[in-house]
Amino acid sequence: MKVAASSLRKGSVLDIDGKLYVVLSIENIHPGKGTPVTQLDMRRISDGVKVSERYRTTEQVERAFVDDREYTFLYADGDEFHFMNPQSFDQVTVPKDLVGDAAAYLQDGTLVTLSLHEDVPIALELPARATFEIVDTEPQMKGQTASGSYKPAILANGVRTMVPPYLAIGVRVVVMTADGSYVERAKD
Repeated sequence: MKVAASSLRKGSVLDIDGKLYVVLSIENIHPGKGTPVTQLDMRRISDGVKVSERYRTTEQVERAFVDDREYTFLYADGDEFHFMNPQSFDQVTVPKDLVGDAAAYLQDGTLVTLSLHEDVPIALELPARATFEIVDTEPQMKGQTASGSYKPAILANGVRTMVPPYLAIGVRVVVMTADGSYVERAKD
């Protein structure tokens, strides 16, 4: 589908010369003299190369059709991750390089959003929060309270995070999947 370059937004997926690009940032430049232009910073999905392009604001670009669907994580098998559509029970395999750092937060049954282009996965989005058990941390010191101090802890998924000093091994905590930061003690 052809659209004006100035109508694009961050996260839009473009088809340029048969390759897919995701828009990282967009800036419409209106100089005092001359033609207004749209500056696009993009990342090629196939290999991660970053590209910067300028288009006249009225110039048409090819927008790729991307279908976002929810999938349930099943299991990892070597360099592949297997997901299932909970409605149709169709399974899809995603390569390890597409999953990237998100692999640490995938547990059996985790619901993720997969972006598909022509039924080929091109992006994966995790839920904002995940719950894990603390498997290693320093013991609590007598007299420590929930003040501004935090101590390091290792979660069941291998991620290292900082937690309040009163939390011990075996306690389940909620962390942000974007950076692994502690949110709260799990309520289960």
